[in-house]
Amino acid sequence: MKFLKVLFAFYINSSVHVALVVTALVGLTQLSTGLEISWMIYAFVFLGTITGYNFVKYAKVAGLHHRSLAKSLKAIQVFSALCAALLVLVLWQSPLQILIYATGFGLLIFLYAVPFMAGYNLRSVGGLKVFIVATVWAGITVIIPIVWEEESLDATIWLLFLQRFVLVVVWILPFEIRDMRYDSFSLGTMPQRLGVNRTKAVGVVLLGLALLCEFYLSNGAFWKIYAAVIMIVLSGVMLVRAGKRQGQYYASFWVESIPIWWLMVTYFFLQLSF
Repeated sequence: MKFLKVLFAFYINSSVHVALVVTALVGLTQLSTGLEISWMIYAFVFLGTITGYNFVKYAKVAGLHHRSLAKSLKAIQVFSALCAALLVLVLWQSPLQILIYATGFGLLIFLYAVPFMAGYNLRSVGGLKVFIVATVWAGITVIIPIVWEEESLDATIWLLFLQRFVLVVVWILPFEIRDMRYDSFSLGTMPQRLGVNRTKAVGVVLLGLALLCEFYLSNGAFWKIYAAVIMIVLSGVMLVRAGKRQGQYYASFWVESIPIWWLMVTYFFLQLSF
């Protein structure tokens, strides 16, 4: 049992879970657009998420305590370095356009984590955090797969981008509600500015917008609509139930798992439609 707890903690803390979540969103893009997305994209997204997230979370800690790192953090460092090396191999075989987009999103992540002006980074800019994360997630899981497959970024794709952006914002809100007790007020997160109840209300409105997008994006495919309704309702329930005091893995596992469940439910309804 102890081994399983250690393994699960590594699964969460090493960002493998969030990498699977982001990769699941690429799968949803494939089902939504009907494109055959290359396994290289899935590899790029999975490895890039681990590399980027662990850089944001641990770069500063590793720099300060590199001689006295706990075993678990050392293991995460080694794992992250391996993922970064594999990511370089994937990027080496990627189209030039993908390298350009990847560089843009990578720079955004870098500026989010590393102070670049008077000791401040993008995370320090009040109220900007949630929108940066949502932009990167939506860009990596919608724009990059479409560009990789050399498809046009038409109005439908940008609507999918908007829906993905809105959903990611909602999925981040339970984290921001949880972290209210620890975040500096200068961060200007939505719960800090609006309060918990109003933040939840905004989230519910955004979920309504995401559902409206789905009615257009599904193009009459009821299996997509059924899955979207179920998962948007689940997202709303998880948001409404989120509080300042949460279980250890309420946000970092259960809320984050919604895209994985969404992919599974969508695929299930797809099979039933045949």
